[in-house]
Amino acid sequence: MSMDTPAGIAVVETTTSASAVEASYVDWPAIFAGIVFASAISLVLISFGSAIGLNFVDFNAREGAPAILIGIGAASWFLWVQISSFMAGGYLTGRLRRRNFDATEDESDMRDGAHGLLVWGGAMIVGAVLALSGIGAAANMAGNAAATATVAASNVAEGEADLADPNAYFVDTLFRSQTPAADTGIARDEASRIFAQAALGDGTVPDADRTYLASLVSANTGLPPEEAQARVDQVIANVETARQQAVEAARIARNTAIIAAFLLAASSLVSAIGAYWAAQKGGNHRDNNTVFADVFRRF
Repeated sequence: MSMDTPAGIAVVETTTSASAVEASYVDWPAIFAGIVFASAISLVLISFGSAIGLNFVDFNAREGAPAILIGIGAASWFLWVQISSFMAGGYLTGRLRRRNFDATEDESDMRDGAHGLLVWGGAMIVGAVLALSGIGAAANMAGNAAATATVAASNVAEGEADLADPNAYFVDTLFRSQTPAADTGIARDEASRIFAQAALGDGTVPDADRTYLASLVSANTGLPPEEAQARVDQVIANVETARQQAVEAARIARNTAIIAAFLLAASSLVSAIGAYWAAQKGGNHRDNNTVFADVFRRF
């Protein structure tokens, strides 16, 4: 059926492009570009910081520098690197995003910011994958270490070495003598068990065990009872010092892990805000055709 158009009336036929209707507001190429840019900046700056000792692995990278100052410097550097890299990636994405001119300026700003958040999320996933890869490598190293310990244990069983006993050094000091006894194996094993039993508690060796150790030392080294008792007391003090150092090292490692986790969470939230804002700023510069002529001057 046809309809005649009255004279003097113009009929404009409009067609909606299927590609325009189906086009997504999410510009993935721009997002991928921002992720790559943010990851590259972060990698370069973190590598540079590690080269000068600003890392969480070794706070004693600079001899004589207080560990607390190195820790504060490393944390500040990490915060700056993460936030600035995400903001750079977000700005690039906002600048490259193809704008659909079917929304208000406020809606366009929101879409630019959303692209910045997607850059942040993608870069966080990339970082997590890299971190898991590092954990996998550490697990392989731990497996190799376990295999080495197994070999060492077999050597112990064959009498070749006694590397698996953490108290072996301290026990050795008990039986050092200018004229060593012919066989101190039984005494050494018994002393090791005494120290192991003390380690299960608070590290205190009972008086009865101290007296017994002194008699073992005196019998196997030829020392007078008084000197043997003094040697036992000194070795017990050394063992306790080593135990306290291990406990302190574990406490510091635990606190460092807690602080690092909190720092990572806080900096990630701040980085998300920075990426959102920078992407909006990049979108505004895109719409206004902003050119940084003073910074990137064309010749």
